[in-house]
Amino acid sequence: MKVIKFGGSSLATGEQVAKAINIIIADPERRIAVLSAPGKRFKGDTKVTDLLVKLAATVQSEQDTAPIRNEIIARYQEIADYFHITDDTVAHLNQHLIDLETASYPTTEHLYAAFMAQGENMNSQLISHIMNEQFAPTQFVDPKELGMVVAGAPRASELVESSYASIAKFQIPDGKRIVVPGFFAYDKDGNLATFARGGSDITGSILARGFHVDLYENFTDVSAIYAVDPHIIDHPRAINTLTYREMRELSYSGFSVFNDEAIIPVIQGGIRVNVKNTNDPEARGTFIAPTKDVRHHHSITGIAVNNGFKALYLHRYLLNKEVGLTLKILQILYKYNVSYEHMPSGIDDLTIIFAKDQINNSQVDAMTSEIQEAINPDQLEWFDDFAILMIVGEGLYTKHDLISKVLTRLADAGIAPTMINQGASRISTMIGVASESAETAVRVIYKLSSEK
Repeated sequence: MKVIKFGGSSLATGEQVAKAINIIIADPERRIAVLSAPGKRFKGDTKVTDLLVKLAATVQSEQDTAPIRNEIIARYQEIADYFHITDDTVAHLNQHLIDLETASYPTTEHLYAAFMAQGENMNSQLISHIMNEQFAPTQFVDPKELGMVVAGAPRASELVESSYASIAKFQIPDGKRIVVPGFFAYDKDGNLATFARGGSDITGSILARGFHVDLYENFTDVSAIYAVDPHIIDHPRAINTLTYREMRELSYSGFSVFNDEAIIPVIQGGIRVNVKNTNDPEARGTFIAPTKDVRHHHSITGIAVNNGFKALYLHRYLLNKEVGLTLKILQILYKYNVSYEHMPSGIDDLTIIFAKDQINNSQVDAMTSEIQEAINPDQLEWFDDFAILMIVGEGLYTKHDLISKVLTRLADAGIAPTMINQGASRISTMIGVASESAETAVRVIYKLSSEK
C-alpha cells in the first residue's frame, strides 16, 4: 500500500487535478491520497491559502467578507466546472466558510489556523467527490476520523505520538481509496490546528508511518531532486537516491522540494519516499531511503544555498575562558523569544547565526544592547548579508582531501569563507559566504563535484 501526496501546483487548476486523479487511479496500491490547497495557476497568481489568511484578517477586523470569500470559492468553482460538476458541492463549501466566519475561537491564533486549513480541507472534499462520482470509489476522511491529535501553538502544532496507534486502527473500506486533507489536525479540545511548515508533506509522512505503507510518493512539479538548484546551474544532474540524513541537511539548507521536518515520521517508520513529477509521472524521480540502502556515485550528493541568514559576530580576548558566557547570551535570546541556527566559536570569537525570518529589527536592537552590557565584547558586529552553503554527501568522509579542494577552488575564485563548520557525522560541511558570492561559490563547488 502507498500514500500519495500532491502539492499545490499539482492541484491549482482542473487540468492539473485531472492529472493527479489519473495518477492516483493508475496504481491500485495508491489507497491513501493527501492533498494540498490549490496553488498558483500562473506567475503572479495568489495561493488559496494566502487568500484564506486575508479572509481571516477580514473576519477579525469585522469588515465585509463577501469579496474575498467569493474570490476563494471561484477557485473551487473553476475546478468543479472543469469536471462539469453541477450539484451543490461548491455551494456547500461556500456555506462552510460562512459558518466559520460566525464561529467563536479561543484565540486569534485559533481563528487564523481554522481559516488557513480550509484550502486543503475544501480541496480534498471537492476532489474526493469528483473521484467518487466520475473515476473510482473514494471517501473523504477528516484527520479527526483518523485520531490525529496535535499539541502546541495553533499554527505550529506537532502530532501527539499516540495518534500513530489510532491511525493504524483505521480501516480503509474494501475497494475504496481515501482522500485526507493535509496541513491540519485537531488538539485535545477539538480545536483545529495547523502544522508549522511543509504542512501537507508532514501529513503525508505521518500517514505513511501510521499506516505502515510500503512507499510514500510525493508528487510535485519537478522530475527529480537535483544536485544543485537548476536556477543556478543549467541542467544539473538528478539525484537517483539519497539518504534520510542527506535529505534533512539539504532541505534545511535551501532545497525546497521536501521540508526537513516533514521527513521525520518516515525516518521513524523506515519508509522510503519517492519524489515525482505530476506533469511527468513516468519519470523515475528521486528515492529517499535509509543509509544502508543507498550507494552513491559522487562524493558530493548535493549543494544547497540559503541567503536567509544574518549573523552576530562577537570578539573578546579569552572569551573561551569565561564560564557561563554562552549561557548569558542564550538567556538573552530566550528573553526575546529568538532561536539561533548555528554558533561556531574560537578562543576569542563567537558567531551566532539567525534565520532572518525568526528575528526582527526591534529584537536586534534590544538584544544588541543587552549583550553589550552582559559580556562587554571588544567588538560586536551584525552581518545582514550572509549566506550559508551546505555541501552534503554520505561519501564526504571517504575523501579526506575534498574539503581542502573546495576551499582552494573558492580561493581561486576570490571567495573568502566567513565561517566553516562540519558536524561529527561528516556528511555535511557548512560554509558561510557573503550573499553576493553565494551563487558563484555553488558553481565552483558543483564543477568540482562533477570531476572524476
